[in-house]
Amino acid sequence: MDVVEKAKGTMADSREVMNIRQASQYLGVSPDTLYKYVGEQKIPAFKLGNRWRFKKSRLDQWMEEKSSEMEPQAKRKPKAASKAAGAQ
Repeated sequence: MDVVEKAKGTMADSREVMNIRQASQYLGVSPDTLYKYVGEQKIPAFKLGNRWRFKKSRLDQWMEEKSSEMEPQAKRKPKAASKAAGAQ
């Protein structure tokens, strides 16, 4: 990562309202994936004119909620692993 890329990343991280490119970079997903999530209403976004915008604070809150939902599932064993353990 060169200095210019690093500076761009820092700008996107510190900006409260981001466009699709900045938000996709911040979240580490492609713009196409982000458009898909917006279309499926899976991620908080709003339109300003005809462009999608993302508030960093709402994205952070959304990520926190999603990671909290995933934590209990990560602690459970997959059904296949439980069956395999019981079959031994």
